Amino acid sequence: MFGKSLERRLGEITRRIKEEKEELLIAEEQLSMLLNEADEARIRSLVSETAISDHERRDSARQAENMGNYCLKIKNEINRLENLQDKMLDKLTMEKNDGSSKSSYS
Repeated sequence: MFGKSLERRLGEITRRIKEEKEELLIAEEQLSMLLNEADEARIRSLVSETAISDHERRDSARQAENMGNYCLKIKNEINRLENLQDKMLDKLTMEKNDGSSKSSYS
């Protein structure tokens, strides 16, 4: 009875997982770029030893850290959605098995 709505919800979750994975790819690419920039800023700060270069180093490191946290947030959401998807697939399988065993007794 709930099979169709469960299947619709499962489709929605599958779509969201795909979107989150695409977002993660973009975020990880940006993280890589920000980490490179932070490393370059760190080296410039060591070489020049000025307040401006130190500020740039801290700013670059902060941006990279924020993007790393964002990537982690996306990964956690993907894990949450995949766990929900697994539970829904189990439930859908149980419903289909219950329906087929009832019809075989009729």
